[in-house]
Amino acid sequence: MTTARPTAVIILAAGEGTRMKSATPKVLHRIGGRSLVGHAMAAARATDPEHLAVVVRHERDLVAAHIAQVDATATIADQDEVKGTGRATECALDALPRDLTGTVLVTYGDVPLLTGDTLVELVARHDESGSAATVITAHLDNPQGYGRIVRDTDGSVAGIVEQKDATDEQRAITEINSGIYAFDVAVLREALGQVGTDNAQGEKYLTDVLRIAREGGKGVSAHVIDDLWQTEGVNDRVQLATLGRELNRRNNERWMREGVTIVDPATTWIDADVTIGRDATILPNTQILGATSIGADARIGPDTTLTDTEVGEGAEVKRTEANLATIGAQATVGPFSYLRPGTILGTKGKIGGFVETKNARIGDGAKVPHLTYAGDATIGDGANIGAGTIFANYDGVTKHHTTIGKNSFVGSDSVLIAPVDVADGAYVAAGSALTGDVEPGQIAVARGRQKNVDGWVARARAGTATAAAAQAATRAGTRHTEKSADPATGSDEGEA
Repeated sequence: MTTARPTAVIILAAGEGTRMKSATPKVLHRIGGRSLVGHAMAAARATDPEHLAVVVRHERDLVAAHIAQVDATATIADQDEVKGTGRATECALDALPRDLTGTVLVTYGDVPLLTGDTLVELVARHDESGSAATVITAHLDNPQGYGRIVRDTDGSVAGIVEQKDATDEQRAITEINSGIYAFDVAVLREALGQVGTDNAQGEKYLTDVLRIAREGGKGVSAHVIDDLWQTEGVNDRVQLATLGRELNRRNNERWMREGVTIVDPATTWIDADVTIGRDATILPNTQILGATSIGADARIGPDTTLTDTEVGEGAEVKRTEANLATIGAQATVGPFSYLRPGTILGTKGKIGGFVETKNARIGDGAKVPHLTYAGDATIGDGANIGAGTIFANYDGVTKHHTTIGKNSFVGSDSVLIAPVDVADGAYVAAGSALTGDVEPGQIAVARGRQKNVDGWVARARAGTATAAAAQAATRAGTRHTEKSADPATGSDEGEA
């Protein structure tokens, strides 16, 4: 049987999160490449709701802007000065159409491991039971700080009592309230109108809705889950790191089960929005972040960080940092390469050791093997850039572009002073400082003619080891002597 979609999902994200001790609102802290509220929104959208509302208050404009960036269709609901989860939910309902019918889910913006599948199961359980309200619960060995689920003798849910309002007997209960609910929207609206703030915190509790529903003769059920991590919220930096590690473990395990080899999961970090093809291999100390995609049979790492980068099938990337770059199929990158935004490396291309690229399109089979900076450049298919080449793209005011044609060759230790255009099938001689264009079939030689000055060392460096070596070689009539001269006496060692 197909589960009905909820009419709305409400995410409560108005809290300040003082225990984070941060200028950043708690729900905007990140794990696994998403903000905490971003994880909550992704789970909510997995239920295909008609409406998604997020309740905000602390740093309202900052949080609202982020929500709009993540999901432009989400409704922003503002909580007023009345505190509590019940009031927050009421504010969300006020921001949604008044004629809503059906099921409304309520979740939190700081429970990042909650999955869309669990919310779908909650909706199904709620529909099957015919309840007015259904709550996700779990059993914890140490339920300190959580609201407790109070059950009747027949096992049905009688209500939820908060930690600070619980008796000693109730605090001994191990079944806890996750804060995640499914409600019949009509029951929810009516009950919230009856909820007061007469409690230890002076807050309007959402949990009171369950008691009111029960007192009105309506059914309240629980959906118990075994995966306790899905009920864990983030209140401080320690919990943020703990849930981040667990999320990463789950991401790694998921990809390994999909056919990816991860040599050392303990040192491999993979964000939630990453995609990886089968038979790819991820080596130790590697971070794959953002919306990075990795093709089948690719080999990534060790010691590599890829952010929002596309890696083609069969490519190899080692000891590299890349951001907003594209690496073609069967291409090789590294070691110790830095690919900045706008780098596009073609099929079977190469970016070698100690190379930095930025806004550079490097063609199929082209090579930038060693010790090069290629910024604002187009390098044609099959071209070869010699070691130590600098694409001098900035004149102090404006960035300029350099184009290297197909199957052209740039000699080592050259400086290409943009803008210049080296045509297809051309050469640039090693050591050139190129300031003009090169036509097809030409070789450009842009360097001073070598000049050797006789006797310069004897005059300018008299008394040095260099001068002694030059004197000995001159006396022997050779370019090199087998034994070094004594710099103090000018005599060869072992001489009688």
